[in-house]
Amino acid sequence: MDIELLYFAGCPNWTVAQEHLTAALAAAGRSDVDVKLRAVETDEEAQAMRFPGSPTIHIDGRDPFPAAADSYGLTCRVYSTPGGLAGVPTVDQLVQALTRTF
Repeated sequence: MDIELLYFAGCPNWTVAQEHLTAALAAAGRSDVDVKLRAVETDEEAQAMRFPGSPTIHIDGRDPFPAAADSYGLTCRVYSTPGGLAGVPTVDQLVQALTRTF
């Protein structure tokens, strides 16, 4: 399993996403999986990657929380969670995404 956390330094939510991913991997019994961090540093890079915002999580190259984005760039991403809109998916949402992948 390959997990990548894409982020840009101007958005503080990526560190929370990293914590949630670590907790979700532990809950799913996959603490052995490393999360690769990938910084998106320029708007041009974000456009070329179709980066919908920070943080973006890829599991085996796919975004488990796809969102229709009309624009890409160095922005903070918003996720729909059971508690409302948030800057990161919940640990439970990540566990579900991870277990769908196994």
